[in-house]
Amino acid sequence: MSTSVHPVDEVLSAGKLTALGLQHVLVMYAGAVAVPLIVGRALKLSPEQVAMLISADLFCCGLVTLIQALGATQWFGIKLPVMMGVTFASVAPMVAMANSNPGVQGAGLIFGSIIGAGVVSIAIAPIVSRMLRFFPPVVTGTIIAVIGISLMRIGINWIFGNPFGPTAPSIPNPEHLQWLDTVKQAAASGAVPELPKGLAIVGSVPNPAYAQMPHIAIAAVVLAAILLIAKFARGFIANISVLLGIVIGGVIATAAGLMNFDKVGKANWFDLVLPFEIAAPIFDPILILTMSLVMIVVMIESTGMFLALGDMTDRKIDQKALTAGLRTDGLGTLIGGIFNTFPYTSFSQNVGLVGVTGVKSRFVCVAGGAILIVLGLLPKMAALVESLPTFVLGGAGLVMFGMVAATGIRILAGVDYKGNRNNLFIVAVSIGFGMIPLVAPNFKQWMPHAIHPLIESGILLASISAVALNLYFNGSRGDTAAAVNAARQAEAH
Repeated sequence: MSTSVHPVDEVLSAGKLTALGLQHVLVMYAGAVAVPLIVGRALKLSPEQVAMLISADLFCCGLVTLIQALGATQWFGIKLPVMMGVTFASVAPMVAMANSNPGVQGAGLIFGSIIGAGVVSIAIAPIVSRMLRFFPPVVTGTIIAVIGISLMRIGINWIFGNPFGPTAPSIPNPEHLQWLDTVKQAAASGAVPELPKGLAIVGSVPNPAYAQMPHIAIAAVVLAAILLIAKFARGFIANISVLLGIVIGGVIATAAGLMNFDKVGKANWFDLVLPFEIAAPIFDPILILTMSLVMIVVMIESTGMFLALGDMTDRKIDQKALTAGLRTDGLGTLIGGIFNTFPYTSFSQNVGLVGVTGVKSRFVCVAGGAILIVLGLLPKMAALVESLPTFVLGGAGLVMFGMVAATGIRILAGVDYKGNRNNLFIVAVSIGFGMIPLVAPNFKQWMPHAIHPLIESGILLASISAVALNLYFNGSRGDTAAAVNAARQAEAH
């Protein structure tokens, strides 16, 4: 008697697995490499260290994908066609940490908070799997919209230049710097008192490196290429429009002499990804709490995604399977911190790809995970990505980050405002709280420094506000069907 194999457990031919797995990798690749570029440059790490971040990120993406799709014991892995990647929800808090503590020390604080959040996430996975009722679409839609809006600033700064650092809109007056050097020499000889610690000269002269027209033009070409490919291409080509736009921008930048491959030539062909290669973790309780709150939001989003994916693949997701999937989010985050990378979650664009292709086999994602591991072991690939000028990524960043905000707006469009006007208050007030750190970044200057990491993220402020206001106005009534429908709409994470 023959037993039929469920489509999720079907093992396809090697050729099909490779081709379909590669497609999943290409769909998520731009999003996967964006986060190490953002955080690495915010930390002001060297190009070699940023390339190491990219390699480690790809390696961990593949490793965690294997655990999630293939399964590892009864405790880890939901065993569905899931690709794991860095969650954009964690970017804004990590950039805030990087701005406060640049360099290797800041990297250690970030990795310490990720390891701590991973341990917390593993422990609370069974609880989070029962918390879906506290995160209806009005809450998740608001949070995702604020995430996208917060990230848009990064994409815009990629195009024009960062508001702090070497491409700032203004630079210190050279005469003032010369005077300060003279005073420093005099202080060293004891002729005048030593300079106060932390003294800095504020920029006052326009910076010619800011908002250069060639950079803006190439970013515009990248954006136009993505939009043209998305409109006129079909199927697989349309799905990788962002990646193709970046490639086109890179070619133009190279032709214009604005991109070189010196670092690619110096990079090794093969290298192992090792734990704590960039920085040893530094454990700060407040930063761990901040990242743990981010992970709760991520796991709630994953819950809706898993339920939607179970619906798409005709496989019932029970409490045990859901807990195993969420526990793997925590394990992936723990692994990410150990290998000096970032928090991991299921990539929703790949969930959308399952619906587009109709291929339900989880072994396609297993193949994709194996491909990512191989890419992570090729430093030349990471060096090539790191060599991309930020203005090339800026054109794509407008699309990637804008799609995150648009996803939140699309989820909010399905919320009932006529029958329940209180939902308007939830969205309005929560988005307002989310905008505070963007509009008034120094609002916390008179507050205790211990809580700064907790309140300097608009995403966390919006999350706390949305959950609290939803409980106040709507109580804790659960609507799993609404959560699944919202997750189905989240095709651009």
